[in-house]
Amino acid sequence: MPRRIEQLAEEIVRLQGELDREIEKRRADLGWKFNAGLIEFEHGITQRQRQLRLGVTAFMARSDLATIVTAPLIYSLIIPVLLIDAWASLYQAVCFRAYRIPMVRRSRYIVIDRNRLGYLNAVEALNCLYCEYANGVVAYVREISSRTEQYWCPIKHAFGITDPHLRYYQFLEYGDAEGYRARLDEFRQRLRTEASDVDPAAGPG
Repeated sequence: MPRRIEQLAEEIVRLQGELDREIEKRRADLGWKFNAGLIEFEHGITQRQRQLRLGVTAFMARSDLATIVTAPLIYSLIIPVLLIDAWASLYQAVCFRAYRIPMVRRSRYIVIDRNRLGYLNAVEALNCLYCEYANGVVAYVREISSRTEQYWCPIKHAFGITDPHLRYYQFLEYGDAEGYRARLDEFRQRLRTEASDVDPAAGPG
C-alpha cells in the first residue's frame, strides 16, 4: 500500500478512537455506564425515563395516516432480513472454514438493547427492536462480504463508490495487473491470520 494511503487509514483509526472517547464522555453525562457487561443507570434516572414515556394510545393518536398505512410494508421486510441473516451465517460457516478465513462474530454486529429503555412505550420499543436487528444484519453481512471480496477480488473500482468498507482502502488499484498477480496470495494470507473482528484499517499496509 502506498505510504500516503496507509497514513490516511491510520488517521481514520485514530479519529475513530477519539470519537469513541467522546461517546464515552457523553454516556457519563447521561448517567449510565457498563458494569460487568450490563448497562447501569445512576440512581433515579430510570424512574425519570419512565415518567417521560408516552402511552401507546397517545403515541398512536399522534401518528399520521402515512405512518400507519406504510407500517405493514416496513415490517414485511423482516422476512427477507431473517432469510439473509440465516443464509449469510450458513455461507460463512461453510465457505469461511473452507478458505480458512476467520468467522465474523454475529454478536458484534447485531446488538439488541435499545428496546429496554424506560422512556419507550411498547410500540416504540418494537420499532427499535426491528431497526437494531435489521441494521445489525446489514452490518454483519457487509463484514462477511468484505472478507469475501478481500479473498477473491481485492481491487478498487475505477469509479468512486459511496461509503466503502474499511478493507477497500487497502485494495489494489484498478488496472494494477502486476500487483494483482503478485499480491493476491498476500491479501488472502493476511485475512487468514487476522484476529477475529479486528479493525482492518489497523492492519499492515
